[in-house]
Amino acid sequence: MSALGLKIIDESVQQANIWFNEVDYRTGWANKQRSYRLLRAVLHALRDHLNPDEAAQLSAQLPILIRGIYYEGYDPSKTPVTERSRESFVARVQSAFDTDPMGDAEEAIGAVFDVLDAHVSGGEMAHVRGTFAKEMRSLFAERS
Repeated sequence: MSALGLKIIDESVQQANIWFNEVDYRTGWANKQRSYRLLRAVLHALRDHLNPDEAAQLSAQLPILIRGIYYEGYDPSKTPVTERSRESFVARVQSAFDTDPMGDAEEAIGAVFDVLDAHVSGGEMAHVRGTFAKEMRSLFAERS
């Protein structure tokens, strides 16, 4: 018997914690709250950069609770965003840290993309990368 009585919920919480811990480890922050906030901010900026079909394809590979975070506040009628520069993407993520600066924002964003690369299929991540202009693709680590 699971702790909460529903195996799928227990497994979802476990998977979400794995993601938060990986972001925490890759940033070197040792602060799960900040890592959650970073993951959420990057997922929202990424989601809003994608057209609704591509956003849905990516979401299909996310754990249930991470998918809920990803879709929180989503308005597909406002996507994809019109401002698509690297600077605007980074600024959008940094806005979640206005009162608690994250340091090297691009490195932190890269940590989240590394977690996505570790858990989402290579094909899907290639599709996601392909939606970004070349200057923005450098936020993602190059994968062979």
